[in-house]
Amino acid sequence: MSEAASLASLFISSFLAATLLPGGSEVALFMMLKAYPETLWSALGIASLGNTLGGMVTFAMGWLLPQTQPIRHVGKVRQYGAPVLLFAWVPLVGDALCLGAGWLKFNPWQAALFIAIGKFARYWVIALASS
Repeated sequence: MSEAASLASLFISSFLAATLLPGGSEVALFMMLKAYPETLWSALGIASLGNTLGGMVTFAMGWLLPQTQPIRHVGKVRQYGAPVLLFAWVPLVGDALCLGAGWLKFNPWQAALFIAIGKFARYWVIALASS
């Protein structure tokens, strides 16, 4: 697979992995960096962008949920505020955090910032492991 096709696949993988669909973007990034180590920064940026956008899709889904029924444990998300989204990268828990933050109508810009920081940090650790 070419470098450009690999980067496109990495974006798709990282986007889908951050939505409620299962995915293995960590493996995709690791393999990308093994095949094309010179793409470190572009691969990190693309994976982080895709994963952040996927997290924001889940955030938007929460935003659109009716607030007629309480969601379990949402009070804990409210207690910590947008910084809790630094943990949006954690499997299963991260999806719930993004969904809850959207349902609570957190500031979308703050949410995107904290989601992006957490996801970039996780990918950075994977990139270090690949070298």
